[in-house]
Amino acid sequence: MLDRRRILNWLLGGSAFAWAGSVLHPVIRFLMPPPEQEAAVSAVKATTLTEMTPNSGKIFKFGRKPALIVRRSDGTFTAFMAKCTHLDCIVQYREDKERIWCACHDGFYDLNGTNVSGPPPRPLDALEVHMQGDDVYVTRKS
Repeated sequence: MLDRRRILNWLLGGSAFAWAGSVLHPVIRFLMPPPEQEAAVSAVKATTLTEMTPNSGKIFKFGRKPALIVRRSDGTFTAFMAKCTHLDCIVQYREDKERIWCACHDGFYDLNGTNVSGPPPRPLDALEVHMQGDDVYVTRKS
């Protein structure tokens, strides 16, 4: 049989728990960032033919994420999302090695986006390059 003291303890404990939850819930929700919505991007003007010389690279925004466009020595273009597949560091083009390089852990990708050395576990996410006059546009692969 329950006595008055036990019932009172249950009521006070339950109300203290409810009060703590009502205080902590908004604080925790404030500290957690909302999920980032990716902008609906179908095509982005990355560069122009005159802006990039052969054997050079450029980082540009593809929606909210960084992307890398590389003009190879033969004048053709390739583009990738510029996040390393190891720890999401931003990759860059190394003209001296003609490779894409992640400075965080010295990982290298070839100009097809394939991981060739270092810790990256998989290739870069490739993008499609389209020419329209002097402008170079980049889209997602279909």
